[in-house]
Amino acid sequence: MKRILVLGSGGQIGSELTMRLREVYGDGNVVATDINPERLTKEIQQTGPTAACDATKAEEIAAIVDKYKIDSIYNLVAILSATAEKNPMLGWNVGMGALLNCLEISREKKCALFTPSSIGAFGDTTPLNGTPQDTIQRPKTIYGVTKVTGELLGDYYYERFGVDARSVRFPGLISNVTPPGGGTTDYAVDIYYAAVKGEDFVCPLKPGTMLDMMYMPDALDAAINLMEADPSKLVHRNSFNITAMHFDPEEIYAEVRKHKPDFKMTYEFDAIRQKIADSWPNWMDDSCAREEWGFAPKYNLQTMTVDMLDKLSKKFGK
Repeated sequence: MKRILVLGSGGQIGSELTMRLREVYGDGNVVATDINPERLTKEIQQTGPTAACDATKAEEIAAIVDKYKIDSIYNLVAILSATAEKNPMLGWNVGMGALLNCLEISREKKCALFTPSSIGAFGDTTPLNGTPQDTIQRPKTIYGVTKVTGELLGDYYYERFGVDARSVRFPGLISNVTPPGGGTTDYAVDIYYAAVKGEDFVCPLKPGTMLDMMYMPDALDAAINLMEADPSKLVHRNSFNITAMHFDPEEIYAEVRKHKPDFKMTYEFDAIRQKIADSWPNWMDDSCAREEWGFAPKYNLQTMTVDMLDKLSKKFGK
């Protein structure tokens, strides 16, 4: 049975991936960490081992790896796109500091390593429609720069040192569990919260702004399935395009209104987020992930909307 360390278990992905990993591998075999353990959900704290860990400090990661005999690391530490643009050095230092520490510790202690990349690894010179697996990557954000650097480093450590580093390029992720934290695609989460609470929604992106998206359950399965994939089948490693759906604000608004006909949305453009969104793909070609390790998302916009509204209604007692 694997012994897994999750860095960033208090974040949007980490809070859900930690519990999913515990379902698969056993509660005691998945160690949840965050720089601030108070951010960890009660469920995470009560079901398995936890620890405080500043992932920019290699000695703290190494101590946990040794203590729990860790063989796999999921590094989810990052400052998201829009937030990182407000403090680029913080975005670089956190993202790259954590990754380099994980790569070195994985090399030294023979751990497998998962670190997510993002659609943010692309820029406005990348083909926007059907973005290929292998194509030009010239991002215009510090978040994107860290993701491209991380992809290159993951492949380097695999080729040079044999580190089993793997990653996916996540699209925008939509969750009913953890509130978003400063990403460009977060409007597609916020809109559901507003609809369930009976509030009007102010969209920060323009109509027609097409972006790739994925429901969190599919994202969790993708991370685990990639790490379980037969390495002999992997032509690529860092990093696989994956996506489940793509839409613009008008399309998701229309879908929500099928269930909440009185729901209202207006626009108030956020210049930083709009610039970032305009530089990202409209949709990615994820055929390599489907062919090499069987990626197959279960949710589309329609089924996700039904589930999001149902889960959030129960969450808020609506």
